[in-house]
Amino acid sequence: MTKYPSIPTYHKLGDKGALLEETVSFDGEVILTEKVDGTNSRIILLPDGNFVLGSREELLFAKGDLIGNPALGIVDALKGVAYSLPQSQNGITVAYLELYGGKITSASKQYTAQQSVGWRLFDVAVLPDIKTLFEKSVQQLAAWRDNGGQMFLNEEQLNKIAAYYGFELTPRIGTIAALPTSIEEAHQFLKVMLPQTKVALDRGAGGRAEGIVARTISRNAIAKLRFEDYERHAKRRIK
Repeated sequence: MTKYPSIPTYHKLGDKGALLEETVSFDGEVILTEKVDGTNSRIILLPDGNFVLGSREELLFAKGDLIGNPALGIVDALKGVAYSLPQSQNGITVAYLELYGGKITSASKQYTAQQSVGWRLFDVAVLPDIKTLFEKSVQQLAAWRDNGGQMFLNEEQLNKIAAYYGFELTPRIGTIAALPTSIEEAHQFLKVMLPQTKVALDRGAGGRAEGIVARTISRNAIAKLRFEDYERHAKRRIK
């Protein structure tokens, strides 16, 4: 019930990763944030004061555990942070963080030359109806989640809770009226808006950014634009 849903690509992916002209539809202003290339992590805050740490796919540590799963360095990096947070006041609150740097991904060198580790908050969900959720089967929960059942905070609420927790958000690049619709224009747009990462951890970092996450202020639409996808598409055209 707390697994983070997949973010669709802004231009739909076709066969073998090719981009199609079909795009995610945005109604209203679009907020642009940096997409950091790390590992999706979650801090699950429970109303009884307990918490659970997890990657996107697995639960790794619960408050009071003597031994945690060391996968991806999530527990080591975030355990102290989780202990400092207040308990959830409204059902389950899930803070979604991008943990990056170190040796987490092949792109870590773009953020650090000294194997430093950092993290940024990128989303928060609130699940108030716990009893009903625990009555669902795993299959029912998956369908509920994949069809937008999780309640994510809007931009204003996200900024407030980040300040309350003392978290830094993924960098806000800007707010625009609309995204370019063609594949070539979107690729050029990426280059202009995010020429290098805004979350480098030291001076020796490579500095290449992964891309941008675009969302409406209300968060009823969200999509990602990755340099890798557009560069691969451009190479296909040349061939």
